[in-house]
Amino acid sequence: MNRIDRVTAILIQLQSKRIVKAQDIAERFNISLRTVYRDIRTLEEAGIPLVGETGVGYSIMDGYRLPPVMFTIDEATAFLTAEKLVEKLTDASTDESYKSAMYKIKSVLRSTEKDYLETMDHHIEVLDNPYIPKERTAHNSLQPILKSIAEKKVLSIHYFANHSQENTSRNIEPVGIFYSGSNWHLLAFCQLRNDYRDFRIDRIQQITSTPLPFKKEHPSLKSFLKQIAQEKELNHIVILVNKEIMKHLGEQKYYNGFISQREVKDKIEMTFLTCSVEGFARWYMMFGDHAEVVSPLTLKQAIKKMATAIAKKL
Repeated sequence: MNRIDRVTAILIQLQSKRIVKAQDIAERFNISLRTVYRDIRTLEEAGIPLVGETGVGYSIMDGYRLPPVMFTIDEATAFLTAEKLVEKLTDASTDESYKSAMYKIKSVLRSTEKDYLETMDHHIEVLDNPYIPKERTAHNSLQPILKSIAEKKVLSIHYFANHSQENTSRNIEPVGIFYSGSNWHLLAFCQLRNDYRDFRIDRIQQITSTPLPFKKEHPSLKSFLKQIAQEKELNHIVILVNKEIMKHLGEQKYYNGFISQREVKDKIEMTFLTCSVEGFARWYMMFGDHAEVVSPLTLKQAIKKMATAIAKKL
């Protein structure tokens, strides 16, 4: 990226948030802090009213408005791709809001770009997962949850706990939402249990906003997810797979904790981190005649036990 394009991109980034740190700009464009400071001076010399505070960051003065941002065709296509994902992976309310935003994005495009997106719209699709109940997407829980987080107001929910098969009513203080295992999850402080809990959003049967403020400050969602990952007892697995079978593994390898792979002579060495050796062993049995377990010994033992049990029934 040349310097003119970078300075323009920095200006757009400064408009995207109230305060932008110099370090964030440096990391985004892979440049030094010294270069960031030089680019900021360039913007100031061009008449952009910037406010900078040491240790805090930069912001554009309130009241200053710039002309509408024009999107490149690649950026607009990325928005179109995201629209397909939002439609299938979020709730109806979020989908409706995103579609409204897409109309605004398309309104500032040139005619040729609008025609391009209209053509591309018929060549991008996200298919439903047949194993996930379709009515789950009918819930409109995401927006109330996000509003609660922003305003730091308590939510009242009716929740179905799958492990106990019980319905409970409780007040919660949402921390954040995340998408994992084909489901949206809500991490929140539960006032009923006086502890943090992970709620499957599709199991929230009713959600009501309240005027009650949060009782405490909560750590960030990222810190919770990092802690959860560290607390999980993960098993390090290495296998050798024949090259011709690789194309049949598909996305299943990611569901089983795939980390990396490399060529070892005429085979592919694959590394995984999984919380269930038995679960991995059952998946391995699908292509085990074209593979070899390098480690751990517990995986080899699990596979032998399963193979022995199957052989006895043949």
